[in-house]
Parts: sequence; structure tokens; C-alpha cells
Amino acid sequence: MNKNIKILINYFLGPLLFIFLSWSLYRQVMDKPDVGIQWKQIKYRHTNWKLWLVVFLMLVNWSIESIKWQLLVKHLQKFSFYKSFKSVFAGCSVTMLTPNRVGEFGGRVLYLEEDNRIKAISLAVVGSISQLLVTMLMGCFGLIFLRYFSQFDHSIVSVLPQFWETVLTSLCVGLTFILLLFYLRLGWLVRMMEKIPGLQKVVQHVSVLDEFNNLQLVQILSLSFVRYLVFVLQYVLLLQVMDVQIAGWLCFLLLTIFYLVMAVAPTFGFIELPVRVSASWAILKFYTSNELGVGAAGLGIWLINLVLPAVIGSLLILSIKIVKEK
Repeated sequence: MNKNIKILINYFLGPLLFIFLSWSLYRQVMDKPDVGIQWKQIKYRHTNWKLWLVVFLMLVNWSIESIKWQLLVKHLQKFSFYKSFKSVFAGCSVTMLTPNRVGEFGGRVLYLEEDNRIKAISLAVVGSISQLLVTMLMGCFGLIFLRYFSQFDHSIVSVLPQFWETVLTSLCVGLTFILLLFYLRLGWLVRMMEKIPGLQKVVQHVSVLDEFNNLQLVQILSLSFVRYLVFVLQYVLLLQVMDVQIAGWLCFLLLTIFYLVMAVAPTFGFIELPVRVSASWAILKFYTSNELGVGAAGLGIWLINLVLPAVIGSLLILSIKIVKEK
């Protein structure tokens, strides 16, 4: 690579990312007309201990993800928890600019040695699949429980005709089962690719997946599950802070459906806020009339769990030399 291009990447890409991220977040907030009222709702409750617990749990949330990333990349190189933590935050900044956060690996791999970055992409995908799998498993559980075991006469799924309720639930369960088989057979996938002519270069970069045994995959899946419980708990607490009067257990089940919707719905990082708020209200409105509180909680979770880490990550990228200047 030309030396001037390397200098351009190292010293201009980071600041450009930070500027674009800041501008996109500003536009997203400004384009939402009721965000000012929701922000006042949050500020009004800034002394509530549950609000600060939610902020603390954000660090717990991303710490668990850092441990997971550390376990994944150890197959390529030694990676301290501190470096893994910074890597995850850097990924947060890039993921805000990509559809359904698929660009998360773009920031994470910057902290790895250049020779390992392409291989690490497949590892980041494994981590994302494990989190998606947990989200789908819990979403299926929420759908089935509210449909067949809830004492309520109505729910988010009962607004559909019974036939389509069954189709929706069956489709979610089927896709989750397929994803689980795919996740537990990563090594088999690599060996199948080796037999296909023309994929040898691709296999070189994904062969690291064959090093994972089922115990390690289950360990990564377990960390994803714990992390899932943390960010659902955050949302439950913030809804309570905003005086949304829904029983904790019911709120948990409703949020499993909300996160399932957010996982499969097409979204773009820096225009995700309206989608998140609309989806949460569409699900919770059957059980509460406090639309302002639901919107404020959605805004709060977005700011705490996504925007704050993204801003921190973009600042961290400013200090990284993306390529070596030789």
C-alpha cells in the first residue's frame, strides 16, 4: 500500500468516523419531534438509583461481551481483557453506521495484528451468531408463553388471526433450530467448504472455526445468554424508572419479543432510534397507557447501551494506527 494512503487511513479515517457518527446521532435526535419531552422525563429522574444501576449494568454488559471476544480471538493471538474491552467499544462505533450492526467486526479487528484481521472477521461472526441465537431462543419462549400460558386475554401475538399466530411461532422456532444446528456444526461447515473447488482462499481465512469444540461453543453461548439477561434487566429497570406499570415478569417476556423483532427487522444503526421506540410501544401498548414513559425508556436504553459506547469507541479509534507505516 502506498505510504501516503497509509498516512491518510491512520490520521484521517478515525476523525472522519467520529465526525460522521456525531452528525448522524445529532440528526437522529433532531428528527424525532418528541425527544425533548422524553429527555426531560429522563433528567427528571436522574436521582433514581435504578437509573444509575442501568448505567452500571452497561459496563457489565460490555464487559461480558469483552470476555466473549477474548475467548474467541485467543485462537489467533493472546488478547488481554483490557485490549478486548477497547476492541469491543471500537466495534460499537462502526456498528452504528451499518445495517443491523453487521459492521461491528470492522472496529474490533483494528486491535488485532494486521495478519490476523481477516481471520478474526469469522470469529466476530461466530460471536454475533451466538447472541442472535440466544435472542431468537428467548423470543420464541416469550411468544409461546404469552400465546399458550398467559392468563391475559390479549397479547402482542393475539392481534393476529390464529392461523398466522401459529405460522409466526412455528417459523421462529424452525429458524432458531436451524441456526442452532449451524452454530454447533461450524467445523463441519469448514470441512464442507474445503471440498468445494475455488473456495481454498476463503477456507484459509475461516479454518480457525474448525478449532472450536462444542464445549467452547456452549461456553460462548452461555456468556451471550448472561449478557442477554443483563440488557433485558436494564430495560425492565428503566421502564420502572419511567413509571411504566407492568409486572416485572410480564415486562421481561414482552421484551424478549421486542428484542426478537429488533434482531430480524431491517434497521440502520444511526436511524435506529425511531424503529426502537415504535417497536417497543407497539408491543407494550397492550399492557400500559404510558406512551411517554415507554418512549423515554427506549431513548434512555439507546443512549446508554449504544450511543455512549459508540462515542467512546470512536474516540478510541482516533488513537489507533490502522495500518503500519513502512
